Amino acid sequence: MASEYKTIKGQEFDRAAFESLLRRKCFLWQSFEPYGAVKGLFDYGPPLENLEAEVVNIWRDHFIRHEKMMALKCSMLTPYEVLKTSGHVEKFADYMCKDPKTGEILRSDHLIKDVIEARLKSDKEARGEKVEEAEEDPKRKKKQAKAAKGAVKLDDAVRKEYEHLLATLDDCTGDDMGALIKKHEIRNPTSGNEVEPPVSVNLMFQTQIGATGKEPAFLRPETAQGQFLSFQKLLEFSDNQLPMASASIGYSFRNELSPRSGLLRVREFLMAEVEHFVDPESGKKHPKFANVRDVKLPLLDRKTQNAGNTTPTVTSIGEAVDSKLVDNETLGYFLVRIMLFMEKIGIDTTKLRFRQHMANEMAHYAADCWDCELLSSYGWIECVGCADRSAYDLSVHEKATGTFLKVREPLKEPVKIEEWQANLDKKKSGPKLKKDQAKVEAALKGLSQEFKEKLSLTMEKQGKVEVPVPEMESGKVELDKDIVSFVKETRMETMREYTPNVIEPSFGVGRILYSLMEHVYWTREGDAARSVMSFKPTIAPIKVLVVPLQKDTRFAHLLQELEQKLDDDQLSFKVDQSGVSIGKRYSRNDELGIPFGITIDYESLEGKGFTLRDRDSTKQVRASLDEILEAVVKMCKGKETWEDVAKRLPAFEGKEE
Repeated sequence: MASEYKTIKGQEFDRAAFESLLRRKCFLWQSFEPYGAVKGLFDYGPPLENLEAEVVNIWRDHFIRHEKMMALKCSMLTPYEVLKTSGHVEKFADYMCKDPKTGEILRSDHLIKDVIEARLKSDKEARGEKVEEAEEDPKRKKKQAKAAKGAVKLDDAVRKEYEHLLATLDDCTGDDMGALIKKHEIRNPTSGNEVEPPVSVNLMFQTQIGATGKEPAFLRPETAQGQFLSFQKLLEFSDNQLPMASASIGYSFRNELSPRSGLLRVREFLMAEVEHFVDPESGKKHPKFANVRDVKLPLLDRKTQNAGNTTPTVTSIGEAVDSKLVDNETLGYFLVRIMLFMEKIGIDTTKLRFRQHMANEMAHYAADCWDCELLSSYGWIECVGCADRSAYDLSVHEKATGTFLKVREPLKEPVKIEEWQANLDKKKSGPKLKKDQAKVEAALKGLSQEFKEKLSLTMEKQGKVEVPVPEMESGKVELDKDIVSFVKETRMETMREYTPNVIEPSFGVGRILYSLMEHVYWTREGDAARSVMSFKPTIAPIKVLVVPLQKDTRFAHLLQELEQKLDDDQLSFKVDQSGVSIGKRYSRNDELGIPFGITIDYESLEGKGFTLRDRDSTKQVRASLDEILEAVVKMCKGKETWEDVAKRLPAFEGKEE
């Protein structure tokens, strides 16, 4: 629960203070505020926009460059037929409940989770268990005592049932959630009213292409479909070599009916997705898997969740793949790469786990799927999905369009193939089948070898056969021997044709950014008003704070020289020449997460160097400008740490007043 969530320094996490910092320092705000703001839409201010750019650059380097992927930019406007074929029109939905008296729309799984968690928290208070660490603040004590008075103790069996329910909620269907709402008398927490049974609501934004309105379309809910439909071009670019991977970074849109939790559930968001194409007969092995097989990951598997447990087991990815806990090497390799990326940008890996999808939660075509979840004050949040999508997407788009979306691979030696063929006499079938001829032809082509053989025997005996054609109104068609014949033919095959399988890591950038900001937030010991955002120098939105000791015209030429050199080294910086004390200037810029401060003082005028301050430790060193800038550049590139710099540059014992 949120009350048990701690900062990186082990302090109680004060979400109100954290959100106040984000607003005060212009990290983000709700879009269109002068018009009353719109839920689920956010504008990023300068710090967060720069942070996003740094994180995306690291993502591009970590995946696209390092893994030799092909970067794509695909259209956000997607024709209706594309998303109908992919299954999004029918299945891209969440279950919602309506409060009939207020009209409020509530997402069913969130409603159940919130109510059950509140009851468990109340039970803890009633039992005298600590919901959060005790503090000596009398106001807090009074507030806790008041809450405890209204607390309700649960029977042990009910408490256990609730805990199991939370662990298995992701496996629930809409009917399951409806039954849970009824059984546990779950009501709208805001109004106390009963809610209507869950209904499925599609989450895509519908629009149209052109002025006539006859070409329906959607704003894409993911970047994947554009990549699948570009498959043949990608294959040509990669010289017909598999495995190959494409990657796309761009905006996607989902019409969340009850957006909440800040950046965690929004209607417009940045995604970074990889589609890694593999030969299914390769066993989905990965050439670099040996390099990572000893890396340990916190894995929360399906079996553990079904038992009502939410504690992951730390296992090496080699053991997980060998035991088939993780389906294959390529999927396992990407799980490791995801964790290494999270470490690289500064995510607290003690607040990271990989959760396997439950049976009802997993897409019907998926061979395996794991979510990288990050712990925040809102609980465990899915930030990356890593799925083995099998051959589903390419197969359905090929069937719908007739476009060849397979790989042709020359065989080392020709292979003799005996196959049953259904040969349609189009001259004779045309007058009878008319507009349905193409549908019948496609249905005959799609019949299995066993069924074609069975039809050949029926045709021999009866002179006619009945063929299933799902696209026709009747669902079938009767054909006689003058129109179709079934014969066994022998041919020599020199090429192998197959549909690749796809491993897809899909990143929600906004959720990662929000989790990252919570993970690096803390307050100075003994002074909760002094907040710090400990961004790694490699991803900090602003790298350097420049602080002239006082407003003095004699500092102007040194300030100009310093600014020029920072620009030459491509280091982002902020100059703070306000009249407040230097300690206050440091403090308020620590809230922006600026890792280093360079101070110009009167000794600098005498050629005695500058001071360099480290944000987290507040320690300082003194050296020449060139030495300081060399140190900052290396730390911002991840080549050195502050500890390395402090060992080779003289310490400066200044006071922050």
